[in-house]
Amino acid sequence: MDSAIMPVPFVFCFLESVPTPRDSPMAHPISSVSIWGRRTLIALVLLGAVGAVTTFATSALDRDVESSILTHRVSLGKLAVTVTENGTVESSNNEEIKCMVKGGSTVLWVIETGTIVKPGDELVRLDTSQIEDNILAQEIIYENALANKITAESDVAVAEKSITEYLEGTFIEERSTIEKEIFDAEQALKQAELSYESSIRMAAKGLIKTLQLQGEKFAVESARKALELKQTQLMALEKYKKQKEVQTLESNLRAAKARLASFDASLRLEQARLEREQEQLKNCTITAEIGGMVIFPSMADWKSTPDIEEGAVVREQQTLLVIPDVSQMQVKVGIHESKVDRLKVGMPAQIELQDVQLVGEVSEIAEVTKPAGWWTGNLVKYDTIIQLQQREGLKPGMSAIVDVVLAEHDDVLTVPVASILESDGQFFCWVEERGKVTRRLIQLGDTNDEFTIVTAGLAEGEKVVLDPLAYVDEAQQQALRPASAGEKDAEELAGVVKEDSQSDNASSSEPVPGT
Repeated sequence: MDSAIMPVPFVFCFLESVPTPRDSPMAHPISSVSIWGRRTLIALVLLGAVGAVTTFATSALDRDVESSILTHRVSLGKLAVTVTENGTVESSNNEEIKCMVKGGSTVLWVIETGTIVKPGDELVRLDTSQIEDNILAQEIIYENALANKITAESDVAVAEKSITEYLEGTFIEERSTIEKEIFDAEQALKQAELSYESSIRMAAKGLIKTLQLQGEKFAVESARKALELKQTQLMALEKYKKQKEVQTLESNLRAAKARLASFDASLRLEQARLEREQEQLKNCTITAEIGGMVIFPSMADWKSTPDIEEGAVVREQQTLLVIPDVSQMQVKVGIHESKVDRLKVGMPAQIELQDVQLVGEVSEIAEVTKPAGWWTGNLVKYDTIIQLQQREGLKPGMSAIVDVVLAEHDDVLTVPVASILESDGQFFCWVEERGKVTRRLIQLGDTNDEFTIVTAGLAEGEKVVLDPLAYVDEAQQQALRPASAGEKDAEELAGVVKEDSQSDNASSSEPVPGT
């Protein structure tokens, strides 16, 4: 039995030599916190191993055997509360290379990720077969539309000339013809009138017969009617026929212009379609506009291969490649939903990259969580951006360990998390006093998963038992107590708080020596 107990004092001494929270690295930068966490973890592993041995060895020993119990001295000190997550380095300013082919296409060739390129270098080559067929069909449609427009332009020109031709040619010709006919009719009327007057004189002398005189009179009336007819034709030409003909010709011109506008619009539409197809053909060969390192965009967490590879089908506006600005780097990290409410923009953070410690701060917190899935262990996390200071050698995709300081507490009582037992929503620890171990109901404050602030139930200098389940039978029984047993514990805590308050008042009322 003695041989089984021998390792206990050794480990106990080791734990007593570990700095308490007052002197511990918790009061220093985050890198020290990580070292303290690793030391505590090693110590707790040793505690578990030693506890299994000592439980059997000390089951028959009395509770006052102090050397068989591992304890921690309660002390005042600083406590830094941090959240640690793994993240990925990325650029905050990326030049995205997107697929601009309408309807998507198939990747025929893509440059390797990590390649350094200069402006004009080819990055991606997409399939062009369908687009080339579309261009050929569209060229035929375009040529037909062009022919229709040319015909319509000719019709407009003919319609315009027809109006000019009528006003300056046909109309003048018709008017001149009628005017000549009117002149001839006037001359015929005058001759008929002269002949009739001569016949009247001759009839008076009895030289001609009455019937012949009547014929001369009829000739005068006929000549007069012929003159009136020609005058009416001239009036109709100038007042009605001209206006009617001009309106018809102008209507033909407007119709020709309308057809021209329609064919012109169709031509422009087909030309735009042809140009779009030609532009789509150009978009199938993607080149770099700026120089830099080309990388694949971040793929979904559940995928094992990138979205961009030879033979992959890509959609329109899909990001194919990224050229990051390495002078503006940041870390994207997922913060668990249980701690994101405590996270604020501007909080300091320490980032570990390949054994290099960097300083940053929280610059952005996502309002909406990423969807949880089996690839994330069904954990709900919020994307958080940590802005980094400029530093050479940072590359997108590098893994990072991020520690964000959520809170810092000064002059607080702290105990290890391993010394606390929860039962029925209440918290207990076991205190070693004068060789005895007694249970104590306590109230807790903030925690960093290694140490926890105690706000009531303990005093500075008291020793609490580490891993009470392994050493104290009462702790094992406490874990199995029914829920109704918590009322007495609440009364116990109230008494402890009252005693602490009275003790503080008494100490404050004592005179200071030398005053």
